[in-house]
Amino acid sequence: MASYLEYVIPLILLISLNFTATKAQSLSYQYQVCSTNKFTPNSTYQTNLRTLFSSLSSEASNSVEFFNNTVAGTKTNPSDTVYGLFMCRGDIPSDLCSQCVGNGTQRLSTHEDCSTAVAAVVYYDQCIVRYSNRSFFSVVTMSAGYVLPSPINMTNQESFKRLVYDTLNKTADDAADEPTGDKKFATRETNIDEYQKLYCLAQCTPDLSLRDCRSCLESLINSDLPRCCAGTQGARVLYPNCVIRYEIYPFYRSLTSAPAQPPTAKSGENKKGRSRTIILVVVPIVILVTLCTFCYYFLRRRARKTRKSLLRENFGEESSILEGLQFDLATIKVATNNFSHENKIGKGGFGEVYKGLLPDGRHIAVKRLSTSSRQGSVEFKNEILLIAKLQHRNLVEFLGFCLEEEEKILIYEYVPNRSLDYFLFDTQQQKLSWYERYKIIGGTALGILYLHEYSRLKIIHRDLKPSNILLDESMNPKISDFGLARIIDIDQNRAETDRIVGTYGYMSPEYAMLGQFSEKSDVFSFGIIILEIITGKKNASSYEPHYVEEGLMTYVWRHWKNQTPLSILDPNMKENYFQTEVIRCIEIGLLCVQENPNIRPTMADVVSYLNNHSLKLSSLQEPAFYLHGIDKKVVMQEGSSSNISGNSSTPFSVNEMSISKFYPR
Repeated sequence: MASYLEYVIPLILLISLNFTATKAQSLSYQYQVCSTNKFTPNSTYQTNLRTLFSSLSSEASNSVEFFNNTVAGTKTNPSDTVYGLFMCRGDIPSDLCSQCVGNGTQRLSTHEDCSTAVAAVVYYDQCIVRYSNRSFFSVVTMSAGYVLPSPINMTNQESFKRLVYDTLNKTADDAADEPTGDKKFATRETNIDEYQKLYCLAQCTPDLSLRDCRSCLESLINSDLPRCCAGTQGARVLYPNCVIRYEIYPFYRSLTSAPAQPPTAKSGENKKGRSRTIILVVVPIVILVTLCTFCYYFLRRRARKTRKSLLRENFGEESSILEGLQFDLATIKVATNNFSHENKIGKGGFGEVYKGLLPDGRHIAVKRLSTSSRQGSVEFKNEILLIAKLQHRNLVEFLGFCLEEEEKILIYEYVPNRSLDYFLFDTQQQKLSWYERYKIIGGTALGILYLHEYSRLKIIHRDLKPSNILLDESMNPKISDFGLARIIDIDQNRAETDRIVGTYGYMSPEYAMLGQFSEKSDVFSFGIIILEIITGKKNASSYEPHYVEEGLMTYVWRHWKNQTPLSILDPNMKENYFQTEVIRCIEIGLLCVQENPNIRPTMADVVSYLNNHSLKLSSLQEPAFYLHGIDKKVVMQEGSSSNISGNSSTPFSVNEMSISKFYPR
């Protein structure tokens, strides 16, 4: 009976999914947002709007998938100018696109809420139609959005959420990578289990740049989706410039064409001859392939038994979640040219780091555990278990690990010279613009928020600093190095340790002096990072433990009290910044480094402050100048295996893993 069901159940699912996919293609209205500002009926603006609607409908009927147009007002009345566009979903046929745009313009021109609105947007499953009295072309609009979660939750919510997040981000990358002007549309599917698949879609208006498209989709995936739809069987997040959707059924059309049908035989004799040929050729091939497959499976199974036993020895019950992340040692040796000196790019307390190239073209960084590092062995297990559970876009891409009798290896994507520390403080590096700095602040905040609130367990990083924030080609930040991270219960406010680890200058006072850490410890570190990003100055105490006359916090606080906050800005930014954003970020940074952890904001507060400038911030108190009041040598010696003395001006890390020496390429 069981073997029978193995064939019947997939067949039933396939039939039902195909039926659902067919049904899903009908036109489906979702939502509309219409401005409360109204124009006068029968005015010039309304005439121009009708002209615009006519042009949109006309273009849609000509098999156009995206079109924007401007109907200009007169010289004496430029305010009558109307801007509009439509975008059809990238997989739908032209007739459905035309029908959708026609319905959209009709709805906007006749609906009681929209018929006299100066701006509006309407969402269908198959298209977006939008107009306004202000130009919005090539500009990201993060308002007038709409979210629609499925009413049904998945049973395996945590693993499903990780799968959704990972797949949506890869889909978003595919969509954003298309050149400006081309269709920025992508779909992906991946297996949930043996019988179910996940289907994802992402799309931007083609007028957006790669960076703006990815930023728009990033906001939907990182911000809107976790708040509305975590763990549900499906969801849509729709904004004027970008949309995402995922389901457990195929809701989009396949973009690949069906294979051509073979020619029909002309006679019964030809059919018999062809059948005989097929039997003589195909059957031996099938038998050979089956035998090869069996041998391969048998050998793989024997190898897997050895790996499974090693996993169980090192990770116990949690080994089952790690099986899919294993690399074999032979692959890593080939990728790194047998760990050659030429491929060596760094060395830390953990061991040596090598760059490599996998057969599929991916560049990797390989952390090879030193056999003499007992502490490194603990961090190895810590980091694998944490990152395997996270797999989050704002965390560094963890590809896997290799575990052999004599080898413990971690494998990451390779991001050479892409740390925030490098961009901020390397004198040879071209400095970041304010736009990029503000983007890094916001992206890092979202990453830490995920650790604190959106992961299954609350995770305290304990070593947040610019060198542990990596930047991709689009300057999206990724938090890295989870060797020191700790898991605490969601309802647990804080934890304590006798072994203080981290990096001097980024540790909160309660952690440095008492060993107490919580999410507010990470908030403190994030506050220091904000101030370093704004000033372009490294916190003096992070590399000069003996120097406490005026650290970065003292410097920033003095200018804040003197009402000269803009004097602290990195001069490399020149005049290209928004004063309100800069001043708000300075204030948020100072809030994060308050001495009392109870009055520091949470990361959820920080993200809200960054996204909504109308929110009033708490009153500021003097930051934690805690280095004046403690014996620095005590802090340095606790939990440190380093021989650096209290009078050294060498860059100092309390933990042996926090500093790596990188070799020039």
